[in-house]
Amino acid sequence: MSRVPQGPSRRLLLAGALAAVSAAATGCSADSQASASGGSKQLRIGYFAFPSGDLIVKNRKLLEKALPDHRISWIKFDSGASVNQAFIGKSLDIAALGSSPFARGVSGGSPIPYKVAWILDVAGENEALIARKATGVSDVAGLKGRKVATPFASTSHYSLLAALETAGLKPSDVELIDLQPQPILAAWQRGDIDAAYVWLPTLDELRTTGTQLTSSKEIGAAGKPTLDLAVVSDDLIARDPQAIVAWRKAEAEALRLIRSDPDGTVKAVSAELGISAADAEAQLAQGVFLTPEQVLSPDWLGTDGTPGKLLTYVTDTGRFLADQKQIDAAPSEADVRKAFYLKGLSDVLK
Repeated sequence: MSRVPQGPSRRLLLAGALAAVSAAATGCSADSQASASGGSKQLRIGYFAFPSGDLIVKNRKLLEKALPDHRISWIKFDSGASVNQAFIGKSLDIAALGSSPFARGVSGGSPIPYKVAWILDVAGENEALIARKATGVSDVAGLKGRKVATPFASTSHYSLLAALETAGLKPSDVELIDLQPQPILAAWQRGDIDAAYVWLPTLDELRTTGTQLTSSKEIGAAGKPTLDLAVVSDDLIARDPQAIVAWRKAEAEALRLIRSDPDGTVKAVSAELGISAADAEAQLAQGVFLTPEQVLSPDWLGTDGTPGKLLTYVTDTGRFLADQKQIDAAPSEADVRKAFYLKGLSDVLK
């Protein structure tokens, strides 16, 4: 049983960035190259095929309407690790990013040049740990000696480590395997793994032949919440802060639409993910979506000059990852605070 290796060094990430981003940005290369060469009217936005306000903003073209003089490129990613690589390679302006890979990104002597500027959602039942029914495993402790897959450096990875710790297991007590969501499903179907911690929509497919052992909702309630954040590059902050204002307002509108127009929200998510309306509705019900007012409250992101509890959550996440030998050293609270972009945040509510 092998202990999870520490994440690759920033140097190795940088070396792999161009290949990773090239694959992710197929069909958007012209816009990406223009932006990388200094075009101030480009926005390259990384998103996940996962129910969130991002999908509503994309589907309804809210950002294109707000910024008609900008060319918007939406680039799909599979994990926070690949998003981090893209920011290192200066190939993104804005992106969705889990709180765990964000904590990794701001650790070390050369933090990734980005800042958190919004909260997309709080992980709930949409990320969970599932064991194959054929294994007979019914609780987390029963995973000892088993093969467990998760995308390394993701919020699911962080939550899995937290679940193991709570159950009295060390990472070395199981065989942890680094797989992205689709390869997890394939390995599950072949019987190559015994359990997996992953997110929707792969999660729902595993549930059909698996037993849920815990979820990010439970782990969060026990003191280790994970979130889907949205980060902006330092370069975008310097060259086009008004684009960030427009983007935040579009994301705030999307959060309001989730509540005020549930049917339209389901339709947008269904169209973006290529799933039925019933499946889209079920997936949306598993997430925890804040109101714009909650995002700006002291309980979460905070507002201009005054970070909320997210600062503590990210700092605690970094400390936990360091304790688990996932990163070399935990970022200090001061280091995490430097990676918060709160300027103009209160304008969202005007």
